[in-house]
Amino acid sequence: MANRTLAFEIGTEELPAFDLHDATKKLPAIAVKAFDDAKIPHGAVEAYNSPRRLVVIVRDVPEQTAATDEEFRGPAARIAFDADGNPTKAALGFARGKGVDVSALERRTVKGTDYVFAVKHTPACDVASLLPALLGKLIVDVPWPKTQRWGAHSETFSRPVRWLVALFGNTVVPVTYAGVAAGNETFGHRVLAPGAHVVPDADSLLDVLRAAYVVPSEDERERIIRDQVKQAEQKTGLVADLPAHTMREVVNLAEYPTVMVGTFDESFLAVPKEITVDAMLVHQRYFPLFNQDGALANKFLITANGDPAFEENIVDGNQRVVAARLYDAKFFYDEDLKHPLEYYTTQLDSVVFQEDLGTLAAKSKRIERLAGALADEAHLSETDAADARRAAKLCKADLVTGAVVEFTSVQGVMGSYYARAEGDSDQVADAIADQYRPRFAGDDTPRSLVGKVVATADKLDTICGLFAVDQAPTGSSDPFALRRGAIGILAMLEDGLAVDLLPIIDEGLRAYQDDGIKFDVAAVRAAIIDFFVTRTRVVLRDRGIAADTIDAVLAAGVEEPLVIVARAQALENARANEPETFNDLAVAFARANNLRDAKAGADVDQSLLGETEKALLSAVDAAQGKVDAALAADDYASALDELASLRDPIDRFFAEVMVMDEDEALRTNRLRLLNRFAAVFASVADFAKMAKAGK
Repeated sequence: MANRTLAFEIGTEELPAFDLHDATKKLPAIAVKAFDDAKIPHGAVEAYNSPRRLVVIVRDVPEQTAATDEEFRGPAARIAFDADGNPTKAALGFARGKGVDVSALERRTVKGTDYVFAVKHTPACDVASLLPALLGKLIVDVPWPKTQRWGAHSETFSRPVRWLVALFGNTVVPVTYAGVAAGNETFGHRVLAPGAHVVPDADSLLDVLRAAYVVPSEDERERIIRDQVKQAEQKTGLVADLPAHTMREVVNLAEYPTVMVGTFDESFLAVPKEITVDAMLVHQRYFPLFNQDGALANKFLITANGDPAFEENIVDGNQRVVAARLYDAKFFYDEDLKHPLEYYTTQLDSVVFQEDLGTLAAKSKRIERLAGALADEAHLSETDAADARRAAKLCKADLVTGAVVEFTSVQGVMGSYYARAEGDSDQVADAIADQYRPRFAGDDTPRSLVGKVVATADKLDTICGLFAVDQAPTGSSDPFALRRGAIGILAMLEDGLAVDLLPIIDEGLRAYQDDGIKFDVAAVRAAIIDFFVTRTRVVLRDRGIAADTIDAVLAAGVEEPLVIVARAQALENARANEPETFNDLAVAFARANNLRDAKAGADVDQSLLGETEKALLSAVDAAQGKVDAALAADDYASALDELASLRDPIDRFFAEVMVMDEDEALRTNRLRLLNRFAAVFASVADFAKMAKAGK
């Protein structure tokens, strides 16, 4: 018998764009599992979609499953049957689990022991008889973040199901869901090809959809949009902004996308471009157009789902919509400018930051306090320190302005415009605009050191406060994005804000204490430090630093993120690029570490030392001084070189000296010398935790 194609389409009302994208990506794996569980052989599995449908195509499905015989070995016969030959609970349970009668169990000898075996025969069956239940379950198994019921039905889906197409070759599979029975009729584009369209067989479904003005591939719709955008750019001489997030949404809003050019009044260009772009991208899913110099143009791109023959009407309607949004934007902007930015800080008392942590006004004061501490720690100039405190004071003020209340994604950005209008310096305005950076992995850090100070103060205040009220991340749950905030702080520390973080954490916790928040300071401090250490570990692992290298550095008790990063990278570089140096370190430490006894202490009696021991002690003392100096200068490569120089004196010591001498005084003194030797290494890393170079 020839194999057939199975086509299954779930037709719905318009599905949420991002949910549709995620469901389509997961659908092939769900379908493969369903067929494999039913033991139905199959070929390629493909998923398609449009805003009103999910489609799965399964190729090369046979008309019948193959008959199978499966053998299962069970318990030993002496356990399966009692002395009288009656089946025990073990035999009964085994037979029941394999779907056979206990009387059908067979005894076989395997390596001298009798076991019971179950032989299960599964006859061939028509695949068509298995498909209704399989496809019905497939609908249920499609994952959605939220589902709904409709009508009088108890079944749920992301949106109401309006039709089903289920074809095995040219045969309709009788599937019913929420009162909808599957057939061979799909539905085309609402405007360009309304009504039902007959699908003669499974292989024809995609062709019928395309003929009905439905582009059933997400990737294909995106290509169409991008090609038409290029044509619009060539025609207008402008450049489109196509953010990936908006593109993903637009692709799943149109079954037959057509890009059109709209225009808005040039007077709106007086409004900050960020708020205009927000109105177009976020609120209307239009793509803004820019001049070659980067200035916003008064044109935009519409991705229409209507009849291209009525482009003039479609464009006119969309222009009316965007004009209303831009009038709102201009109105709020003009109203906000009637007051200086500092005026809005007085309104932050009415906005709660977090129910246990007070208002945004209190948070702003703490950010200003932390910014001052960071400025001192970073040794900023008097002017830069003043700018940091000023920006910190004003950074949350725009949250209560009309423009940001209406267009939330431009928070910070609008504050920067209002600060400039008030006469603040560009550095202050830029720091306000950059306060939320970096917003995600790979995002730019703030442009200036002042901006990094303000952004770090903001993020650290949030981390300290939420840890203090027991709202730290747990497992995969991080509702306040504290992990992202910590990684952002690490990025800024590495990008020029070279400060010790622990004193700032202490200052952040003191600020909450001064605000009357009650918590166990020592426990919260330890938890926050561990949180940053863990984030640093994650960052280093993502850069390819070996886990044992990181463990070796952390075992030395290092807690400052920048120090952890620098030491781990230096150690990893030595391991990768200077294997001889690394092996000298590992061997020197291992020889001493294997014999040392920490209980003996490190107070060496020099009167008991021979020449070889004195040479080692001298080398250790010299290395200790140089290692300490190198660590103080953050020169970890030099510290490693000094440690490696101890390889020769320790080798000579072990070649010429019997550590475990019968004389207890000599033995103890030599163990103390080894303890002193190992202590030099311990200040840098625990080399016992590392494998040799090249492994």
